[in-house]
Amino acid sequence: MGVYDVSPSLVALCTSQHPTARTFETAEALIASPDIDAVFVLSSDDTHSRFVHAAIAANKHILLEKPACLTVREIDDLLALMPDYDKTLFVGYMRRYAPAYLAARDELPAFADITHVRIFDLISEGRHFLKKSQNVLYPNDIDPALLARGAKERDALIREVVGADAPADLVRAYRGLTALSSHHISAMRGLIGEPARVLAAHRTNGGANISVTFDYGHFACLYDAVVDDLGLFDAMIEVRSNTRRVRIIYDTPYIRNLPTRLEVTDAGPLGPVTKPSALSTAMLSRMNSRFSTATSPKEQSR
Repeated sequence: MGVYDVSPSLVALCTSQHPTARTFETAEALIASPDIDAVFVLSSDDTHSRFVHAAIAANKHILLEKPACLTVREIDDLLALMPDYDKTLFVGYMRRYAPAYLAARDELPAFADITHVRIFDLISEGRHFLKKSQNVLYPNDIDPALLARGAKERDALIREVVGADAPADLVRAYRGLTALSSHHISAMRGLIGEPARVLAAHRTNGGANISVTFDYGHFACLYDAVVDDLGLFDAMIEVRSNTRRVRIIYDTPYIRNLPTRLEVTDAGPLGPVTKPSALSTAMLSRMNSRFSTATSPKEQSR
């Protein structure tokens, strides 16, 4: 096991928790090491393409944080390397692997019967949750020149897509789409396939809020992202037919082990009936068992 980061304090924290981990002077040295079998690329978005290039050249397995890259050009360059690459490259769009998401695929109406899809992302940033739920290190020892260079490179990549003279709200909107929004857009594609086209897209609130309508032929998929400082997180995917509604509910990804929920509602002779899925029942049972065995109010509040 090895670790490299631009923050010395973060490296120190990692090695304190994993004393056998070897530290490296550069990311490239870690990737090239013959003792490393798989590389986790958890760095800023502007560095993804460079580090993945190096890891492919070193023939290492790769776990790549989202977004894979900031531009299609970078993706195309990496795809050109795939024919000679015999390892696994996995992009961490975690919402596609939540148990409720996987279970929802068996509950969906037939594609021909879908009448509407709604995806909602009300997002308050991680700082509203993380400091209240877990002990997180926020490094303050990163070289300012390195941060400035990374910001400049990231801005250049974004403007390669939106235009060199794009207004600030469009830049922010694209950053949002490639950041947290990318989780739900990826989940949408995994659940109902690729859309035929984008029918409409609009941004408000300085680019923090985004509304997109995707064309799936006989139905539309509406995606709404809202970013604010209210300290709430409300994310869900809803797929409807004339007689069924399937909802995947993501309460927040920032609280560790908080389960994703699944709701399936069918039209019944006396009105709509929401059935508890076996998945949701099992999760609630585990949560109730955990809380009932807690030994103090402090533990119960975790």
